[in-house]
Amino acid sequence: MKKIIFLALGFPDVAKYTNLYTDLIHEFHQNGHDVLVLAPAENSKDTGLRLEGGVSVLRVATLPLFNVGTLKKGLANLLLSWQYKKALKKNKITLDFDLILMPTPPITLTPTAKWVKNKSGAKLYLILRDIFPQNAVDLKMMDGNGAIHTFFRKKEKELYNVADYMGCMSPANINYIKKHNTDVAPSKLHLLPNWENLPNYKEGKSSEALLNKYKLKDKFIVIFGGNIGKPQKMENIILLAKECQDFSEIVFFIIGTGTEKQKLTNLVQEEKLANVILEDKIPKTDYNDLLRLSDVGLISLSEDFTIPNFPSKVLSYFGNKKPVLASVDLNTDFGTILEEVKAGYWAAAGDTEDLKKKLLLIYRDASLRAQMGENGYAYMKENLLPDKAYKTIIEVTT
Repeated sequence: MKKIIFLALGFPDVAKYTNLYTDLIHEFHQNGHDVLVLAPAENSKDTGLRLEGGVSVLRVATLPLFNVGTLKKGLANLLLSWQYKKALKKNKITLDFDLILMPTPPITLTPTAKWVKNKSGAKLYLILRDIFPQNAVDLKMMDGNGAIHTFFRKKEKELYNVADYMGCMSPANINYIKKHNTDVAPSKLHLLPNWENLPNYKEGKSSEALLNKYKLKDKFIVIFGGNIGKPQKMENIILLAKECQDFSEIVFFIIGTGTEKQKLTNLVQEEKLANVILEDKIPKTDYNDLLRLSDVGLISLSEDFTIPNFPSKVLSYFGNKKPVLASVDLNTDFGTILEEVKAGYWAAAGDTEDLKKKLLLIYRDASLRAQMGENGYAYMKENLLPDKAYKTIIEVTT
């Protein structure tokens, strides 16, 4: 068994909800490993070392990391490493770890990872889920020739150099790192797809009551739930909705908040689209039940990306046996994998005509929808559960 430290940016209390990383860490815990999680505190009262779901979590006071401006977020991330190191010293944590697990984002925790590695002789396993700063350049949030980019690119290279192993989301991710970071030893790189537990939902409202509540009764529901920001480029979905107005059954049900939500709301109002329903937040039980009642799950990525993203959102669709319709950039291999699995269709982001064609293929064929849903579910059971990610990490690091 290994003694492990996990350097987290987002790690919720499992008593409230779970995410990608809580699922993984609890897989390690259940397999007998000694795990310490280092994570931000929700507020100043929650700092310190405590057990959460049986796992030791050291909560650290930080500046606000989410839902703040770019400057404040950048400063908070830069201070994070210093705050984590200080918390480890203050709580007299013995640095005798075998393995350091660290996901991206952020890339600014490198000094802490390096310090723990040097003190304990641990190996560093990097869970690569965000290729920064290039993603910010793609979305025109950062000048690719500016001093800020140069600074963060240096940090990125340092992190890849310190890492002993790098788990990448898809084959395209691996190839991207090889192409743009020729000093990274290819032996460090391997495939670590996203993971999620299969749904185990409690019964919520009755189907009829729920559909009536959200004005979805007798509708063909195309659902999206999540962040609405520049990476998602949801304007492409609104253009699709505009082209589908002749199909009175089809409704686009979009739940989420983000930097582009108001822009999206304005666009729907300007186009007078009655087939788009926008919600900020709905109860988790409502969302889970609506997901099961929906007909198609939506994925949307900006066409401006040059890095190959692989959206974790698809796991909730696979787990609920929903066919997937994806509007994605041409640099990701997500669409190709989706069609290889036969769990949905994809179109190039911005190609509304092709996206509409693919949607109508799913809309008009109930047996196709059912088969795609079963295919996605089977693929997830075989490849995308937390125990698979756990086994991959253990095999690579042993």
